[in-house]
Amino acid sequence: MYTIQQIAEVVQSQPATLHTANIEHLLTDSRRLVFPSTTLFFALKTQRNNGALYIDELYTRGVRNFVVTSSYSNHLSSANFLVVNDPLRALQNLAAWHRSHFSIPVIGITGSNGKTMVKEWLYQLLQTDYNIVRSPKSYNSQVGVPLSVWQMNAANTLAIFEAGISQPGEMENLANIIQPTMGVLTNIGEAHSQGFTSLAEKANEKMLLFKDAQQFIYCKDCNEQLGANIIDEEKQATKATRVFTWGTLAKGDITIGQTIKKDDATTIHATLTKTSTPVEITIPFTDKASIDNAITCWCVLLLLGYSMPVIEEKMSNLHPLDMRMQLLKGVNNCLIINDSYNNDLSSLELALDYLVQQSSGKKTTLILSDIFQTGQTIDELIANIKLKVGYRHLNRLILIGPVFSAARLLFQAEKFSKPTTLVYEFYESTEAFIHHFNTHQFTSEVILLKGSRVFEFEQLVHLLEEKVHQTVLEVNMAAMVHNLNEYQQTLQPGTKLMAMVKAFSYGSGSVEVANVLQFHKVDYLAVAYVDEGVELRKAGINMPIMVMNPETVTFDLLVEHNLEPELFSPAILQSFETYLSKNAIIQYPVHIKIDTGMHRLGFDSSQLSQMIEVIMQSNALVVKSVFSHLAASENPLHDAFTNHQAQVFDAACSLLAERLPYSFIRHLSNTSAIFRHPNLQYDMVRLGIGLYGVDTTFNPKIHLQTVLNLRSTIAQLRTVKAGDTVGYSLAGVLTRDSLIATIRIGYADGFSRNLGNGKGYVWIKGTLAPVVGNVCMDMIMVDVTDINTVAEGDAVELFGPNLPVTDHAKWSNTIAYEVLTGISQRVKRVYFEE
Repeated sequence: MYTIQQIAEVVQSQPATLHTANIEHLLTDSRRLVFPSTTLFFALKTQRNNGALYIDELYTRGVRNFVVTSSYSNHLSSANFLVVNDPLRALQNLAAWHRSHFSIPVIGITGSNGKTMVKEWLYQLLQTDYNIVRSPKSYNSQVGVPLSVWQMNAANTLAIFEAGISQPGEMENLANIIQPTMGVLTNIGEAHSQGFTSLAEKANEKMLLFKDAQQFIYCKDCNEQLGANIIDEEKQATKATRVFTWGTLAKGDITIGQTIKKDDATTIHATLTKTSTPVEITIPFTDKASIDNAITCWCVLLLLGYSMPVIEEKMSNLHPLDMRMQLLKGVNNCLIINDSYNNDLSSLELALDYLVQQSSGKKTTLILSDIFQTGQTIDELIANIKLKVGYRHLNRLILIGPVFSAARLLFQAEKFSKPTTLVYEFYESTEAFIHHFNTHQFTSEVILLKGSRVFEFEQLVHLLEEKVHQTVLEVNMAAMVHNLNEYQQTLQPGTKLMAMVKAFSYGSGSVEVANVLQFHKVDYLAVAYVDEGVELRKAGINMPIMVMNPETVTFDLLVEHNLEPELFSPAILQSFETYLSKNAIIQYPVHIKIDTGMHRLGFDSSQLSQMIEVIMQSNALVVKSVFSHLAASENPLHDAFTNHQAQVFDAACSLLAERLPYSFIRHLSNTSAIFRHPNLQYDMVRLGIGLYGVDTTFNPKIHLQTVLNLRSTIAQLRTVKAGDTVGYSLAGVLTRDSLIATIRIGYADGFSRNLGNGKGYVWIKGTLAPVVGNVCMDMIMVDVTDINTVAEGDAVELFGPNLPVTDHAKWSNTIAYEVLTGISQRVKRVYFEE
């Protein structure tokens, strides 16, 4: 904790009279406020947002300390404002100054891939011997690194931070903040290379992290594969006390020999080159990425002075990391957040924020196991947990483990800093909780599971999860947010964004997606029908929602739930105006649809004057927006028609603007037009299928991530002879002896019958396998003859990261929209955050 005066000196704030304050927490995102009285908010400005816009809101929530630029008008007299040229640079300088107070070993990790995995594995391997502070999740950006380093405190004996960059000029900032004593380079590859002209430029930028490191670890093979001297070992050795390398193609300090894979484990044989000593480790993984990351960790342990017998034991106990926070449907209308791959105070705070984000008015429950290696006394740990839970107003805290159970009086004795009605439950072990478990204990609530691995909370997930069959649609919420940011970065300043969540959010689940979009402050949501909007309102979504196809019989529900209708014809306009007037409702927001050439819905040019007269003569309506829909914005061949639509739209908006005594939002661009026609962004754009990872324009400037992964499993394998048939109608005639896999999905799940008889494929163990015979209602059969070691229960990808949904759609003779929206509701949706 530092005084505000100390911080003002560090960030070189312009002279000002400051009220006395102590600062413990740094904040860059107003949605994550927990401890207002000791928080310093940095009003960062990005292409799409300005932190200064949230100062008044934070002030009403108790924050009194802010870092701003001189352009901000300091109108809150009882607050402290530190005025700087650049709040981001001030944040970084403050974190670097904080780092300079510590002389503990600090491991800095960078690379194109594997940073987070190496960091988390090092934490696994070293946590029994050190009190470790590390980057939460993958906080490795220009903002994430200073927030990570700020966690360092006097109890820590080792720090592990990762650093990621996207363009030249970024790494030097991160190096000054982390100041690593040991540097780890995982690899240099194509990932995140858009901002660099070459791999050499990227490698040189990443190497800046290690400019003052005393030790440096990297793979010599990677260097040679990149080209000679991209990493100059001799030059690096003049900076680092010790350069430690490993390799197979090139001899390093560890020269890798055979890697023998057996079952689910790999034994790595190697030689310690300087002493010619043969050594080996066994790890419970077989994929190349895990093997490379494990060898990197091996090098770190050797440099830290561990003996080979100790290393062998530690490496054999490595366990896989599910770097995802899963959101699952639970029993009795519950939601389950499974974030039990690790359990520490930093990740607990992130998970609690996600719990609050997803709760939307529902009750909240945290099931938490004992937390190890915190560097705090039990009193301090409990006080910390109580503060984190209390400020978020949770309803129930279930504590599992002998430490927490023995300290139940400490949990219950002191009051929270804010009023709370928290209910406690204590269990000595996971088994004790299971013994007392009853599904009726949990109803219509959001449950967060945070448990150290030894407590095996996967058993609790199995108890609490709603039971459905093994076909699953995985929804990657982090990828969705990435895609949202990709589009937002192309918008002109001030342009709003409406996100389409109609048709069950393109098959991905309305409420869960809407929660994320609301959290990330999208301006509007759009649904097709009133019942979709009502569902969102009941789930706690309070942002503006446009209904694109209202019906007269739903006007009561529409108004009751504050939904805003699209009015597209004289009849629906007159009907809604009459309904409002009859019920003495005034100034109700509506959206006017103009038909500019698509000829689906909308007022045409001949109806505009009549429409304007109705609106002008009524006090019941207020036009919130005027919009139209582009028919072929994705196709360059139809750009002339797109421009014609824009001209018709401009004329209609001009006529409305002349007559209406107030302004309104104009929006025309759909997903395709956002990139292809930036001149048509107007006041707002509507983002649809691009949000879900499908680029219909194939634009090389946009880098979307896969959001949806439809997967299933193999139910049965059987050998079928040549000449025999597979499936209904004897359609699948085999031309060779074949191994046939039956998969748990059919046309009732949304897998089209058009994909049968060799037209469609699925992805199994890195290979495309053709569909054999007709698609059944609940099953499909595929030929897996050419796939090695296939087994019953193996995972099958129907579309996803390895098999694009656009390919799936092409084989089905349709479009991606139909594929996504056609996934049956009986297919379980599983949501996760990376």
